[in-house]
Amino acid sequence: MKAELASKLLRSGDISRRDFAAKTASSLLGVGLLGNSLTSKSFAAFEDASKLKQIPTAKNVIYLYMSGGQSHMDTWDVKEGVETAGPTKPFKTSADGVRISEYLQRTAQQMHHATIINSLSSTQGAHEQGNYMMHTSYELRGTIRHPSMGAWLNVFQGGGNSTLPNFVFIGNDSRHPGAGFFPAAQAPLFVSNPENGLKNVKPSVTEDKFQARMKLADELDKDFRSTFQQRNVKAYADMYDDAIAMMKSEDLKAFDLTDEPSDVRAAYGKEAFGQGCLLARRLVERGVRFVEVSLGGWDTHNANFVAVPERCETLDKGLSSLISDLHNRGLLQDTLVVVTTEFGRTPDINTNAGRDHYPKAFSAVMFGGGVKGGHVYGKTDKEGREVVENKMKIQDFNASIAYALGLPLDHVMYSPSKRPFTIADKGQPIPNLFA
Repeated sequence: MKAELASKLLRSGDISRRDFAAKTASSLLGVGLLGNSLTSKSFAAFEDASKLKQIPTAKNVIYLYMSGGQSHMDTWDVKEGVETAGPTKPFKTSADGVRISEYLQRTAQQMHHATIINSLSSTQGAHEQGNYMMHTSYELRGTIRHPSMGAWLNVFQGGGNSTLPNFVFIGNDSRHPGAGFFPAAQAPLFVSNPENGLKNVKPSVTEDKFQARMKLADELDKDFRSTFQQRNVKAYADMYDDAIAMMKSEDLKAFDLTDEPSDVRAAYGKEAFGQGCLLARRLVERGVRFVEVSLGGWDTHNANFVAVPERCETLDKGLSSLISDLHNRGLLQDTLVVVTTEFGRTPDINTNAGRDHYPKAFSAVMFGGGVKGGHVYGKTDKEGREVVENKMKIQDFNASIAYALGLPLDHVMYSPSKRPFTIADKGQPIPNLFA
């Protein structure tokens, strides 16, 4: 199959033998990497891929994921004077003409740093599939796992701290796609409880004993590594090296939230999400490029108008404190804070006073990282049912995040099965989101 693919490409005349050999040589990533020398004639993945280039407006991303399907009608796209609005009322913000939910009054004071996107639309109306597409831009398949944005950032740009992971996930969502088809070294470090930090990360023996044990392990593994020179074997060995570097890092103290003043910790909220936002700020300060924090509980089929205010209280404390903290420390201009979810909730209120799944129209928000402040992009109709202005696909949303980071949207990477993929599929970034 591999030989047939090579033969086909060389016969096509779109690429020279030397260029082909150079571009498809195996890398330490264990995946193929091709530039613009291959055209759309070769693979569908090239067709319509965005060639827009951007000088990065953001160095870091803090990605706040509202797991379960956050109601756009009760958070970022509140309506008035219609039955679909329910009891939720809009609230004035620090940005002229911009209003959000009354349940997010602390965050309302930070909206001059934000762009609200009220025109997201997805093709996926089930949780697992919607979650997967939002994280990867691709449909969930049984035969392949696609990388999430943090993994793409790792591969193309790397991190800003040589001893800490470049990609951290804070939460308990086991459905996260992680590194996808990239080697395990590109996967996030999973932190289930931000208050516990990293447990058992320091050696329990003296440095001399530790080095002796590592030397012995290296000797025992030498024959295995030479016999099986495969990317997964090398990735496993590299993970050992990275883990040892992290164990010795002075920056491990970033994971210890007890270093923070009690009033700062209280401002973020005592819940795991708020403390996760605080940990995200501490990690970004130390060069970690991509941190995701999840907040579940948004699947409000029942008692939507009881559950949403409760969820918003947790979100409001953590998000507003994070934006204020980043701004005061001079970090917000380089950090893109993204708040998103897998789909919205139905405008119609069901018989259980709840809202059901609704991928047709929903919202997300971006703060800092070069976005326009006090801006609303896109619009739904008066009942929140239809996108009537600037519809944005999931792929376009993710392409816009990649655009802010200066990632190459048209650059093709190969999976181990030699299938080509780009960061956001065929997504087109929206430059109008940025100042």
